[in-house]
Amino acid sequence: MELTKQVRKYAENGKVAIRNVRREAMDALKDQKKKAEITEDEQKELEKELQDMTDKRCKEIDELTAKKEAELM
Repeated sequence: MELTKQVRKYAENGKVAIRNVRREAMDALKDQKKKAEITEDEQKELEKELQDMTDKRCKEIDELTAKKEAELM
């Protein structure tokens, strides 16, 4: 049981790290938009792509966590 708690903790830390990277990338996109380096349409498209990648990686972490918890039980 203690190991499964640790697995959940590591998984949550991983998801937090992914969300932090997403936030930094979103801020960078906003700065580029402000500097007129990209258009608003490009910004929206890139933000959607970034969100999709984030969701996919978080889902992978959830799946791996569930698999490892089942393995430990």
